[in-house]
Amino acid sequence: MAQDQPLLAVREALRGCFPAVQEQQRRWRGALGDCRPLLAALGSLAEQLQAAQVARLDDAPPLRAFPGLRERLRRKQLEAGDDVLDKLGETLATLLKVRDVVSRHVEQVFEVYEQHADAIGIDAVQRASAVSPSVADMLEWLQDIERHYRNAYLKRKYLLSSIQWGDLANIQALPKAWDQISEDEHQSLVQDTLLNVSFFLEE
Repeated sequence: MAQDQPLLAVREALRGCFPAVQEQQRRWRGALGDCRPLLAALGSLAEQLQAAQVARLDDAPPLRAFPGLRERLRRKQLEAGDDVLDKLGETLATLLKVRDVVSRHVEQVFEVYEQHADAIGIDAVQRASAVSPSVADMLEWLQDIERHYRNAYLKRKYLLSSIQWGDLANIQALPKAWDQISEDEHQSLVQDTLLNVSFFLEE
C-alpha cells in the first residue's frame, strides 16, 4: 500500500486541478462574452468618426452657427471610444488572471508529479483503466490546456494593442478579427478534456 502512495498523491493533485480549470473556463467564456458588445460599440464609433470626417457640416446652414462643431463632436466620440477601451482592458485583465490561475494549478500538479516520479515508475504513469485515463495522458492534457490559454490570451492582447484611432478601418474590422481568433482555436479543447476526466473525478 505504501508503494501506491506516490501515485495516489499525483492523482489527488489532478483531482484538485481539473475542477479549478473548469471554474476558470467559466470565467474565460464569460469575459469573452462581455467583449462582443464592446467590440461592436468600438466598430460603431469608428464608423461615426469616419462619417464625421467626410461630412460637409459647413454646407448645412443650421450648423454654421456652431463653429468648431466637427472638433467637439470628434472629441466626444474619442472620449466614448476611450471608455470602451478601458472596459476592454478590464476584460483583458480577467483573461490574464484566468491564464495565470490555470498555469499556477498546472504547475502545482507537475511539482507533485516530479516529487514522486521516480517512485511511481513509467508503467504506473501510463496505466489507464475503464474509468480513468492514465496519469501521463492527464498531465499532457493539462499542458495542452495551459498552452491554449497562454496563446489565446496573447493573440487577443496583441489585437487590442494594435488599436489606433488614426486607423479607423482597422478598428471597424476588430469584431471580425476577434471572431477569427476564436474560429482558429480548438474551442472545445477544455470541455473535451473535462469530459474525458469526468469519471476519474467521481472516483
